[in-house]
Amino acid sequence: MSRSLWLSIGMIVIVIVASLTMYPALPASMPIHWNLRGEVDGWAAKPWGVSSMPVIMLGLLLLFRALPYLSPKSFTLDTFRSTYDRIALSSLAFCTYLQGVILWAAMHLTFEPATAFMGGACLLLAILGNVLGKVRRNFWVGIRTPWTLASDRVWNATHRLAAKLFVGAGMLGLVAAACGLSPLPMFGVFIGSIMFAALCPAGYSLWLYKSLEKRGELET
Repeated sequence: MSRSLWLSIGMIVIVIVASLTMYPALPASMPIHWNLRGEVDGWAAKPWGVSSMPVIMLGLLLLFRALPYLSPKSFTLDTFRSTYDRIALSSLAFCTYLQGVILWAAMHLTFEPATAFMGGACLLLAILGNVLGKVRRNFWVGIRTPWTLASDRVWNATHRLAAKLFVGAGMLGLVAAACGLSPLPMFGVFIGSIMFAALCPAGYSLWLYKSLEKRGELET
């Protein structure tokens, strides 16, 4: 098995062992959802609250392992497999972090985890941005618009821009979380950053494609 697969399995095992270790001390009903004021508005029975994240992680691992085999040959993931593996590991690491926050919040009901959740998501955004420029044309990850999928040149230029925007958006969110913003304004920063980082490259891909098309510079 590859190093990436071993690390992925290791994170799932860590989550399962930590959850089982803490299980006796957890309340019978666990908080699983918080509103934008940081108030608990969703509860789950302890068995479901503990087991849901490991199941999600296992599903993600199986999905990430299956996608390379499902890709058409002309859109293979093998051209950036190490980057793809980093994206998979980062996603599973984020789930590991979320489970830790959920377990801590269940044992300390006065703890408000919404900002911690969004701060972790912003860190993931910055990490993904750091590798986004190395993602090559495919159907599964990246800024997949009709114009990026039609042209390697448009794909690469769009992802170089997206990489910078994702890192910037993630760092902005981390600064907001470090400054102790309450959940509602933090949510605004989080959603605004994601929308800006995603929509700008999509619009740029259309503009670049049409510009290259007009100049007759699109690859055939």
